[in-house]
Amino acid sequence: MTKADIVNEISKNTGIEKSLVLATVEQFMDTVKGSLAKGENVYLRGFGSFIVKKRAQKTARNISKNIQLCPAEKKEKDIRCQRTSVKKD
Repeated sequence: MTKADIVNEISKNTGIEKSLVLATVEQFMDTVKGSLAKGENVYLRGFGSFIVKKRAQKTARNISKNIQLCPAEKKEKDIRCQRTSVKKD
């Protein structure tokens, strides 16, 4: 399902104009992106969580050149759906 599909579905179910629904969805996404950029987690009860994970610095090797590398610590974004919101067939 795309963002356009979500906007169409909400507009159809609520009777609100698509432009207003689109602005609301865009604002929601911008808020979540901003929180994740600050390193804050976002928890939506009954839906899931948007979590920022820290990956520690590790030692890696380039076998062809026989060189050791040390990639820097990173932050990764992770989305976890709540189990009750995902139905298995």
